[in-house]
Amino acid sequence: MYRYDKYDQAIVDARVEEFRDQARRRLAGQLTDDQFKPLRLKNGLYLQLHAYMLRVAIPYGTLDSRQMRMLGHIARKYDRGYGHFTTRQNLQYNWIKLEEAGDILADLASVEMHAIQTSGESIRNLSSDQYAGAAADEVCDPRPWAELIRQATTFHPEFSYLPRKFKIAVTAADEDRAAIRLHDIGLKLVKNDAGKLGFEVYIGGGMGRTPFVAPLIRPFLPADDLFSYIEAALRVWNRNGRRDNIHKQRIKILVHELGQEEFTRQVEAEWQHILANGSNVPREEFDRIAAFFEPPPFETGLTDEIDRTDPDFALWVDQNVKAHKAPGYAIVNISLKPVGGIPGDATAGQIELIADLGEKYSFDELRVTHAQNIVLPHVRKADLYTLWQILDENGLATANLDLISDIIACPGLDYCSLANARSIPVAQKIATRFADLGRQRELGELKLKISGCINACGHHHAGHIGILGVDKKGTENYQLLLGGSGAEDASLGKITGPGFSEDGVVDAVERVTDKYLAVREEGERFLDTYRRVGFEPFKEAIYG
Repeated sequence: MYRYDKYDQAIVDARVEEFRDQARRRLAGQLTDDQFKPLRLKNGLYLQLHAYMLRVAIPYGTLDSRQMRMLGHIARKYDRGYGHFTTRQNLQYNWIKLEEAGDILADLASVEMHAIQTSGESIRNLSSDQYAGAAADEVCDPRPWAELIRQATTFHPEFSYLPRKFKIAVTAADEDRAAIRLHDIGLKLVKNDAGKLGFEVYIGGGMGRTPFVAPLIRPFLPADDLFSYIEAALRVWNRNGRRDNIHKQRIKILVHELGQEEFTRQVEAEWQHILANGSNVPREEFDRIAAFFEPPPFETGLTDEIDRTDPDFALWVDQNVKAHKAPGYAIVNISLKPVGGIPGDATAGQIELIADLGEKYSFDELRVTHAQNIVLPHVRKADLYTLWQILDENGLATANLDLISDIIACPGLDYCSLANARSIPVAQKIATRFADLGRQRELGELKLKISGCINACGHHHAGHIGILGVDKKGTENYQLLLGGSGAEDASLGKITGPGFSEDGVVDAVERVTDKYLAVREEGERFLDTYRRVGFEPFKEAIYG
């Protein structure tokens, strides 16, 4: 994984001291809240309903044990003993005191971490496939390109004063585990017929108030030209993007209004102008970055056999363990979704335990996933049973990856000042209703996602079943959506009709799953059945 050099460290250390001064002046009354707001947002600090919230960047979801331990330390010392892992592969602390925020940033800087550009009108934390560098189905590890983009765009003038926030995702596998088509820019590493490495470039996706699936803007972009092409796209957006209406300031609106063909034409023209002036990242700089992502020293001659004598262990392996590209190794998913728990939350003790497990069993490497879980990417199959026993003893062996209880949910109205409704209690009630693991496995892959407002931090548009919390005349109300997907078959969910109360939406989800079981054909996932039979049978089952 990438390690800071002296320039990286100098940047984050200087930023800490700059923020300390800003916070001191705010606490002394020398800055108004309006003056302080843009400064704190550039350092990941939000003012929520009850306290400040700090969002920590975990670039492309990769971190090591010392960094994970620091996250646990901060949770214990400065928060209320837990942290919340997010859909952007970040971590949030919900109970931060402003007078301690500078100390937290200094602690993060001591382990090569920061909160820069995790909020505000900037390029947010670069995200990627949580299995990158380990996946059996990838073309190559996409993280060197993600790191290149992160470095090249941090504090870059073209990317520092954008009309709105901007999100980029990079992947290298046909199975899209990074939801690239629901990003402002989505990048997929591919090889052309000549075996040359390049990118499929998707621009103009996103969720929120006006959701769009990004169109393919360029089917093949040579890998060495990546940064200049991103710069061209951002220039077109900066030049033409709406700044007079917050609801129309995203690049997806520009792509929609110009149309795919005209937007592409303008980007290609701008790109040629940039190339004529030699504005590409030097290949030697990419090579320097890529050297940090060499595969770990995998052992050879390991067995691929797994003793499945213990039925609980066998079930966990079937659900939470995925194929690795190296013989004798596996990818382990640690679910942060116990029945009745808060999706994505982990205690300081659990965070520190996971850090220890990553150091001992996964070459000191861990990942945060879009689904608010944790991955140990490089585990010997011979160690799986011992690892599972430790996880099981600590409440971290829930075997529900991609099942209905593996719910994505934003913090909602329990914390967020933008939310209209609570997300957490709905997630807990649904998980409890479907607590029986046999029932969950009978339903199969079913991705349920909940947002507490139209901003869609819970990705409800992309849920096979999505739930959106709204305010209906002062009462929390929940709309149900069906048919969304953030994968390679990306689609947006459709609202079924009138909303429900908190308990009513749980009943409605159950009616949807009952209908699915009644009409599915052999081998069909929920999403397959929905697309085959259409919307109406499910609507009738919900409303009668």
